[in-house]
Amino acid sequence: METQAHSERYNPDKPILGISMGDFNGIGPEIILKTFQDARLFKFCTPVVYGSARVFNFYKKHYNVEEFHYQLIKDLGEKHLKRINVINCWEEETLVEPGKETQQAGRCAYLSLKRATEDLKAGTIDALVTAPINKNNMQSDEFRFMGHTDFLAHEFQTNQYLMTFVSGDLKIAVATDHIPLSQVSNTLTTSLIQSKLLILEKSLRMDFGIAKPKIAVLGLNPHAGEAGLLGHEEQNAIIPALTEVRNKGIFIQGPYPADGFFGKGYEKKFDAVLAMYHDQGLIPFKSVAFDTGVNFSAGFPKIRTSPDHGTAYDIAGKNKANESSFREAVFLALQLVKSRKGELVISE
Repeated sequence: METQAHSERYNPDKPILGISMGDFNGIGPEIILKTFQDARLFKFCTPVVYGSARVFNFYKKHYNVEEFHYQLIKDLGEKHLKRINVINCWEEETLVEPGKETQQAGRCAYLSLKRATEDLKAGTIDALVTAPINKNNMQSDEFRFMGHTDFLAHEFQTNQYLMTFVSGDLKIAVATDHIPLSQVSNTLTTSLIQSKLLILEKSLRMDFGIAKPKIAVLGLNPHAGEAGLLGHEEQNAIIPALTEVRNKGIFIQGPYPADGFFGKGYEKKFDAVLAMYHDQGLIPFKSVAFDTGVNFSAGFPKIRTSPDHGTAYDIAGKNKANESSFREAVFLALQLVKSRKGELVISE
């Protein structure tokens, strides 16, 4: 285990980036290790992993990583500015079993997320990047949520958020996220869609520096309902929401038939796309950006990003995980910190 060393003086221009370890039997620890083996990242942020030094030691030995050094700290006052910092979020012995779903891994993932969220809310870290969790083994009396986003919404006491996926200029948000497909139609109301569009438009301005965002909206039904022949959600909920948002001076187009929208390359004409449900947005997004996509929780008062993949138990512990999405989540979090500090140039 690494020993504590004297902390360097804090550089206020370098953000403190919190990282929750996620399910330690998944690929979370591996992609964290792979990302921060590149020491150049320490020029841009001070990373703090909320998890366990024992887990880090297990994976360092498992992958025979000798040149990776971390600082074990009890709180952020001890942080080291030129290496990754680790805060122990539990003290009990940890049985690491890569590729296995265990209750202990779920419990520890919750403890990691809880401690990181406390510091995020307190403002002692500038942003949070969450490594993948298993939604099933996380469930307990303390965690009854469908994922990170629902938990953070509860902690921030807000329902004004939007699951948004980012890869370069491609941004796709989803009006409904982790709900069964059978519930989508009843969930889509004019007020909900309007709310999501306003969150998206504000985030494009505030977080991405786009002065006058152009947003496309997908229809729910085949051919966007075919004027009511193939469904009424467009006329009853989507189109009225678009009309209300346009009346606020916001550039909105749609609803577009979802099947041909991306095939025709229409997404390139817009700054962002609002899909009506999870897979409608995620299938095209992951088809073009599986290794580089980032999940960003737009609308929250604090910055949270994550890779756009899960625990990947099938390759956990096999040194096969691609860290690109996690690295992009780090870069996006740092970009958003800079933007919210007013350091990002506004573009038309």
